[in-house]
Formats: sequence, C-alpha cells, structure tokens
Amino acid sequence: MSRTFPCLTILLLAALASGAFAQPLKGAGATFPYPLYAKWLDAYRRETGVAIDYLPVGSEAGIEQVKAGAVDFGATDVALSNERLKDLPRRVLHFPTVAGAVALVYNVPGVPQLRLTPELAADIWLGTVTSWNDPAIAAANPGVTLPIAPIVPVHRAEGSGTTNVFTLYLASVSGPWRDLVGTGPLVKWPSAASGRGNDGVAEQVRQTPGAIGYVELAYAKANGMTAARVRNHAGNYVAPTLESTAAAVASFAARLQKDPRAAIVNAVDPKAYPIAGLTYLLVYQDAKDAGRAKALRDFLRWVLRKGQSMAATLDYAALPADLVRIDEAALATLRANGKPIP
Repeated sequence: MSRTFPCLTILLLAALASGAFAQPLKGAGATFPYPLYAKWLDAYRRETGVAIDYLPVGSEAGIEQVKAGAVDFGATDVALSNERLKDLPRRVLHFPTVAGAVALVYNVPGVPQLRLTPELAADIWLGTVTSWNDPAIAAANPGVTLPIAPIVPVHRAEGSGTTNVFTLYLASVSGPWRDLVGTGPLVKWPSAASGRGNDGVAEQVRQTPGAIGYVELAYAKANGMTAARVRNHAGNYVAPTLESTAAAVASFAARLQKDPRAAIVNAVDPKAYPIAGLTYLLVYQDAKDAGRAKALRDFLRWVLRKGQSMAATLDYAALPADLVRIDEAALATLRANGKPIP
C-alpha cells in the first residue's frame, strides 16, 4: 500500500522570550524533501514546543507564496536565478538543507533490475524510444528478457523542483532534449501521462503496467518501487542510494562553496548517482515580525545542528561541512525590521 506523508499542523506550545506570536510558523513548497521535513517538524515540536505548518504544494507554488508574503519560508528544489530574485519584494536567502536523488521508477513485470543510459532516459521521455524491447534498451540490459510492451513515461503535472532536477540532468546529457524541451520546473512534455506531486507520479507508475516515472528516492522506497540503475559520467551503472547521492554532492564541493545554488547533476565521481539535487529553504533576509523571525532562525539553526543527523534515515544526503558553514554564516545576517535578531 502506498504510504502518504500527511501535512503536519502542530500547535504552538511555548512562547518565545523575544516576543510570542499566536499562530504557528508557516511554510510551503517542495514535495521532494517532504518526508524528511515532516520528520523534522515533528521532532522539533516535541523538543521545543514550537509549531510549524508545512504544505507540500510543489516548488513553484512555494516560491509564489514567498513572493506573496503568505508564508514565513518557502521550500524549493529550484534555486532562483538572479533574475527571479529581482522579482521578489525583498532580498531572499537560499538555505540548502539536504540533497536527494531522483529515482527512475518503473513497472515492467519480469524485469527486476533495469539499466538505462543517459541517452535512453532522454529518448524515453522524448517519445523516440517507445517499446520496452527496443534494441537500445536490450543493448544496455544483456541477458534480460524484455517484454514487447509500450513504454508509458510519466511526468509531473505541475511546476516541480523534482522536474527541474530531472530536466537539468536530461539537458546535460542530451542535445535533442536541450534543444526540443529544455529545463525548468514546468516544461512542455512530449508524453501525456502525468501525476501531481511525487506521490502522484509514484501512484501512476504503480497502477500502469509499462510505466516509468521520476520521483524522489524516499517516495520510491515508501511505495516499494524498483528504480533503474543509470549510467553515470564515468560509465558506471549506479543505483540511487544515500551513498551515491552523497558522492554527487561531494563532486561539486568547490562549486557549491562559490554558489550554493549550483546544480549537482551528472557528477564525475565514479560512485555518484547522476540525477541528484539540493533542496532549499527560501527566507527573507529582513523579516517584518521579530518574534517570528527569531522562531524561524532558531529552527534553521536546529536543522543544521541536529536535523542533519536524521537525513540518512530517509535516504537524503546530509550537507557537507562546507555547506553547513555557508548556511551558518547566512543565518547570522538575518534581521527583523533592520535590526539583528536576538
């Protein structure tokens, strides 16, 4: 049975010394990290009594809610470009929280382990490889009996950070994909089948023989789904795991120190899974409410100092030490009405 991660609505149990507030903190956005965020929010409420509501509505919706001032923070797997940052009313900071893998899950009876090349991944979603017994799939899977059955590629129905990571990867390995479809949280898909949210895509694949879709690794595991091994930059077929995701993050350490918004797809490490991405919390640098600003700052600090140790339990890769230091430095710059947060 498909496991769901219900939205947490946790009541505030303790007032903050710097100024109490009547309502829980509010956040909204990415479904990619939601299994872990749900765990964090429950643990944080139990430890501190501080309530945080989080709605997993997708990265693009989260960004729009930040822009509208409807939430205290947004969550996104789509790092905002300099141009998009200019569209926001005040300066927003990116706080990387963890990294995750985008698993290519499939429903092909009789094929317990599928291998895909980068070209095949692009061609399947382009619609140029349409049958599971295609010679190109057979060449990547010697000795495997492939069925004569149509491929049903499934994609996200709404603007999604998971889609952004996946399309960034496809564009990095396929010229036709880059030219015909491109990248972003919402693209014009050549295929028709879709699902809303990571859980919607997972359910669509589970219910459709011959289907293949892309979901965050935690959703693949929660739904008992099989993920393909994908050939990486070094030529190795690698499964999405905690270790292969961490290797992808480590490959980009130098670039991430310069800009934590850097993409981490198609890493060069021989052990790295090639379809990985960081996820972020978006926070206004200067808040309008000192009490809420302090509550949010304290939660972010807890995420960096305690929450990271929980990431591996749901197969997310914790931040490397250099990125934690970048986040800590950004925390020190948060303000409320132009004044330092106590």
